[in-house]
Amino acid sequence: MAKKETKSSKLDVAGKSDDQLNETLGELKREAFNLRFQAATSQLEKPSRVREVRRDIARIKTQQSTRAKAASAAK
Repeated sequence: MAKKETKSSKLDVAGKSDDQLNETLGELKREAFNLRFQAATSQLEKPSRVREVRRDIARIKTQQSTRAKAASAAK
């Protein structure tokens, strides 16, 4: 069975600049906030999106941490 591609699997974290990562992180945090409200009011259409957003946020934070460690090691 082939793995189904989702929006989160298309998120190219490594190819983005630091500013782009910060912008994307802000957008994802806003989306996570809205999804939590939708879940609380039973209006959530796609429950799996909550998981995808959380994982995308984690991917970005991991990339930012890796870059910060590499920058501090290069100094």
